[in-house]
Amino acid sequence: MKQNSILFMLRTVFVLGLPFIFLGSSFKSTPPHLKWEQLFNGKDLKDWQPKIRYHDLNDNYANTFRVKDGQIQVRYDGYTQFDETFGHLFYKKSYSYYLIAAEYRFVNDQVKGGPGWAYRNSGIMVHGQDPAAMKKDQDFPNSIEVQLLGGTGNGERPTANLCTPGTQFVLNGKVVKNHCIESSSKTFNGEQWVRVEVLVLGDSTIVHYINGDEVLRYDRPQKDPVGGADEGELIKGGTISLQSESHPVDFRKVEIINLDKYAKDPAKLAEVIKSLMAEKRIAKQ
Repeated sequence: MKQNSILFMLRTVFVLGLPFIFLGSSFKSTPPHLKWEQLFNGKDLKDWQPKIRYHDLNDNYANTFRVKDGQIQVRYDGYTQFDETFGHLFYKKSYSYYLIAAEYRFVNDQVKGGPGWAYRNSGIMVHGQDPAAMKKDQDFPNSIEVQLLGGTGNGERPTANLCTPGTQFVLNGKVVKNHCIESSSKTFNGEQWVRVEVLVLGDSTIVHYINGDEVLRYDRPQKDPVGGADEGELIKGGTISLQSESHPVDFRKVEIINLDKYAKDPAKLAEVIKSLMAEKRIAKQ
């Protein structure tokens, strides 16, 4: 399958098809053959692995990641000080072509010692490295980070931005080496629930959505280049993880639709994506 074929089909869907679908079908349910699989069972962290900086894989230091009230809660009441003890909760499987969704909210106060930039800050890491390959003192997995931000009550602060630990990408046909770029989302202040969806299509295209609206799209996710090259090795798939970055955050839903079976048929993949994204899914408060 040629990557150019996928990109062409997707641009046809995004540029030509979706506006008309949204006009007439924005409240249709997900097609029955495209079922959401719940990665979080609402009861425990079965199938998830914590990797917290300075600690071994599966050492859930200070009970950072916990389940309460049907939510994955990221908490720091067991910390004296944060000390850059960044953490990630990894799902057991890796994926390549998929639509992942999570509903999240920021709560309470940032832990003492958390960096200023991490205030009301978390993330969903996609196309990530295997946590078993991370060094004990590694802060973030090499990955594509869908950065989740909450408003500060002072000015605009979009969410579903893109950050790139150990990676880079192509935007509007040009390689981008900036560590983070902002999405076009609005700002979400307070403790309101927000739904983020991320369409990940192997090494071709990634699209971010907030409450059903597209807010960022880019192509060719890749590892940082070596030897002075401009582009790095394309990333075809990887792990998914939720971030602990010093501010308490809740995730009440983490779900996925696996699109791997359509990966070798660009026309069918485009049709499925058109059908999937015809529904505007918004977090209920």
